[in-house]
Amino acid sequence: MNELDVVGVRVEMPSNQPIVLLREVGGDRYLPIWIGPGEATAIAFAQQGMTPARPLTHDLFKDVLDAVGQQLAEVRITDLREGVFYAELVFASGVEVSARPSDAIALALRTGTPIYGSDGVLDDAGIAIPDEQEDEVEKFREFLDQISPEDFGSSNQ
Repeated sequence: MNELDVVGVRVEMPSNQPIVLLREVGGDRYLPIWIGPGEATAIAFAQQGMTPARPLTHDLFKDVLDAVGQQLAEVRITDLREGVFYAELVFASGVEVSARPSDAIALALRTGTPIYGSDGVLDDAGIAIPDEQEDEVEKFREFLDQISPEDFGSSNQ
């Protein structure tokens, strides 16, 4: 397993499909995962430190974990089958729960939980960006600083 940082979310054109971009800590691979607009909003809210007036699903899940004294130890992006990514929530108690990567990432950002990607997923879907292309990544980061969750449309989730 390789630790991953969340670079951010963006809308892929021309499909208008949101993606979350993860970066391998200590490596040069990036992992793009296509997600839904609701999850894109949830991830963007968490990254920007925004707290909605009423808790979104991921905020509620975090509050429930806090209320019952459970700690999310790590999030693992475990598999990629037929274009679909799979993830697991791993709790401090040892319990593992299957989850969509977008939901797992949104929850991890709210709880400060580390995110890991399996070697197989990174080998299959990771995109190596050498240091000389880092300026393109920096442009992407600047783009992410300029967008807001509202750019992904409304979500009633």
